[in-house]
This record gives sequence, C-alpha cells and structure tokens, in this order.
Amino acid sequence: MSFLALGYALASSLSWGAGDFVSGVKSRTLGVFGVLLPAQLAGLAIAAAIVAARGEPWPGAQTLWAVPAAFAGTLGLVAFFRGMIAGAISVVAPIAGVSAIVPVIFGIATGDHPSVAQLVGIACALAGVGLASVEHHEGRRRVAAGVGLALLAACGFGFYFPWMHAAGKVDFWWASFLFRAMALVIVAAIVAQQRTPIRMSRRNAVIACLVGLGDTLGNVLYAAAAGTGGLISLTSVLASLYPVVTVLLAASVLKERIAVTQRAGVALTLAGVVLISV
Repeated sequence: MSFLALGYALASSLSWGAGDFVSGVKSRTLGVFGVLLPAQLAGLAIAAAIVAARGEPWPGAQTLWAVPAAFAGTLGLVAFFRGMIAGAISVVAPIAGVSAIVPVIFGIATGDHPSVAQLVGIACALAGVGLASVEHHEGRRRVAAGVGLALLAACGFGFYFPWMHAAGKVDFWWASFLFRAMALVIVAAIVAQQRTPIRMSRRNAVIACLVGLGDTLGNVLYAAAAGTGGLISLTSVLASLYPVVTVLLAASVLKERIAVTQRAGVALTLAGVVLISV
C-alpha cells in the first residue's frame, strides 16, 4: 500500500479530530442540529463547487455506496454530538473511536489477515471501553454519561468506513459530493420534522461552516486514501485515530478531569486503536 494512502488516512483523522472537538463544544450551546445543518450546507457547497470545476462526468453506480455511508455517518455524528453534550468529551471520543473494529472485521471477512498486534489492539480497545464507561458517584459505580451514545456513534462511524471506501475507490470527489448531499437531506429532514428554529450569531454560523469544511475535508481525504490503493483494514483504522486529537484538545483547552480508572480506560482504548492500525 502506498505511503500516500496512509498519509491521506492520517490527515483525515486530524481534520475530523479537530472538527469534532469544536463541534462538541459548540453543540452544548447551539444544539446538535444548530451545528450540523450549517456544517452540512457549507460542506456540500465546497464539494459541489469542486465537482463542477473538475467537469468530470458521474463515474457510475459504484459511487452510490456513499449514500448508505451518509446514513451511517450522520447517525454517528448525531449520537457523537449528543454524547459530548451529555458527558465528558475525553470519555466519549475514545469510545466512539472503537468504530475501527468494524472495518477490521469487514476486512477479515473479505480476505484481509490481521496481525497479532491488531488482534491485541481489538482486545485493548474493548477492555478500555469497559473501564472508561464506568464512573464512581457517591461511592457507587454507574455507567458514565454519554457512553451509550458513544457506542451508537461507534456503530455509525464503523459502517461508514467500508461503504465510503467502496465509493472512494472509483472517484473520491464524486463520492464526497454524494455523501454530503445525502447527509444534508437527512439533517434537513430531521430539522423540518422537529420544527425547531435554528438561530445563531454570525460568528457561530461562521464557526459551524468551518466545521463543515473540516468534516468534508476529512471525508475527501479518507475517500482519497481508498482511491490511491489503500487497504480498508488499514486506512479506516488510521482515520479512526481522530479521538486522539479530540482528547488532547479537550485536556488542553477544557481541562477536563475524569476518574483515574476512566483515564486508564481512555489510554487503553487509544492504545488499542493505535495497535489495530499497525
């Protein structure tokens, strides 16, 4: 596999990680869809502009795998944002990063052979989720806030990877455009059904749009990793390193404090995600 594909996958994790942190913080004041709707609009605008500027015809039905990827990815984002509203970002983000397990299993089913390190990584990630999920409150153990939503996000993100990988192998720009268009339809339909007005300042609108551009950049980079010959079992896991960026930002900017056992769980989860990518 080319180093270019690995570079694209790692760059996508940086873009997603930074965007997820900003989204998580802003969704606490603007609401999930107050961030998602303008973000999707901005993302679609840039993807449509690039597809139009390229002037390349639609490459075929294979890129339509971006449509189910949009359903899975949007489900993951809604659950992820709500999880970060409910609980600590530094706990929710690593659990959502366990999504890396799904494409590894998919890769095994389609002929990939995981290394011993990857299998150990899966075990570490699962054990880490268990530790990070439990907090102590007044002498009692309970599931930490946001854990259920983080696991739902992991499922959504996990199924996003194989579908977007299949679409990106054909044409990553068209795949990114179709993904963003479908994601906007889904988000707009939910907003219309809820009939909740979305109001925000110009500054927050600009921030939400920048989040959308960052998320779209992550989608494009991940699809590009597939388009340059990257194996799904590796590129998807490297892209799943985004929680490392999110956790580091939460620790340095928000100064989040979590229990010692939860910190161990976060570290073990992140170590597992790294091992899976070896």
